[in-house]
Amino acid sequence: QIKDSATSTRDVLEQHFSDLKGTLKKLLDERLMSLLQEVDVIEQESIKPLDECQKLIEHGVSTADDLLREGESAVDGDVGQQNEKLCNFTKKALHIQLDSLPEVPSLVDVPCLSAQLDDCLLTILKNQIFRHGTVASRPPVQLEEFVEKPGGILVRWCKVDEDFTAQDYRLQLRKSPGSPFEDVYVGSEPEFLVLHIDPHVDYQFRVCARGDGRQEWSPWSVPQSGRTSLVPHEWTAGLEGYSLSSRRNIALRNDSQSCGVLYSKAPTYFCGQTLTFRQVLFEIETVGQPDRRDSLGVCVEQRSGDESLQRDKAVCISTNGAVFVNGKEMTNQLPAVTSGSTVTFDMEVVQLGPCSNEGGNFKLRVTISSNNREVVFDWVLDQCCGSLYFGCSFSYPGWKVLVF
Repeated sequence: QIKDSATSTRDVLEQHFSDLKGTLKKLLDERLMSLLQEVDVIEQESIKPLDECQKLIEHGVSTADDLLREGESAVDGDVGQQNEKLCNFTKKALHIQLDSLPEVPSLVDVPCLSAQLDDCLLTILKNQIFRHGTVASRPPVQLEEFVEKPGGILVRWCKVDEDFTAQDYRLQLRKSPGSPFEDVYVGSEPEFLVLHIDPHVDYQFRVCARGDGRQEWSPWSVPQSGRTSLVPHEWTAGLEGYSLSSRRNIALRNDSQSCGVLYSKAPTYFCGQTLTFRQVLFEIETVGQPDRRDSLGVCVEQRSGDESLQRDKAVCISTNGAVFVNGKEMTNQLPAVTSGSTVTFDMEVVQLGPCSNEGGNFKLRVTISSNNREVVFDWVLDQCCGSLYFGCSFSYPGWKVLVF
């Protein structure tokens, strides 16, 4: 681990500083080109009026020179030609203004370009560069525990640096060693349930943290592998009154008039697990009044023809919060199930008397939680039951149920 992490750290540092060099060179080249363009623009704008002034002066001098030669020619000719040439020379001289020149700017008004380069940039860069980057021998957080869930893994982590105050955590996973890590969670909780995990497949996880008031993330924890052997919870496809998502973990009560109980595809709930139903109203204006037969729960077996889970060999909670055990309503009641509610079922085995495959007294201690309240009771069965089905029944369309 030490050699591998050291090699990886060297590679990261070399790549990072190589990228910095390339970026800095690109930025310096861009700045140089920008400054050179400024010089070109100032030069062109400043020299243009001076060039025009020079052309006017040269034109005036040339005209005066031509006129002077013409005058000399008129003086040097014979008397007949002199009069004509002098007359033409006089007319021409009257029409040429040689006593005016364009205004020439004073020397102080003429630009004189120079470059101001502050050496303090090198000092600032030097100080920043020598403070850039750190090497940590121990990340402040490490992965602590992987808990198998149906189709998921509950990942927990902990601080190993007591002086580090974490503001946020960042959890990543990858499915194979050659693939890149991907974010699955960013938040303040020290655990996260990662769903949509294929059973019997090793996933690599790593976590880092951001200190209180800081923007940068800490070094990553040591990557660790986690897996689940539990197949994901799925609803049974094909029941007329319900539409399922592609993963079959979400059921939507549709507009069909058909009523009945939607069961899980298999008895995938095992005692000792936590089964969670999350209720979401799909379209609240089309739900209508909840029916007293509406319910969520677990049962020993699937039965066709039932309109509700409020029957024998089943425990459930109705949408109004009533709890039913083997079809009988308990005196204890939970809050009504509404939009955004979460209902959880926890069970542990409490065996009474001998138990075999042929039957016997069997007791499960059941805890049902909803909206920060819970009820606990013993569910007595006449047979051993290591795994259970889950199910739901709704009379009106619009209910949407996610199970995990």
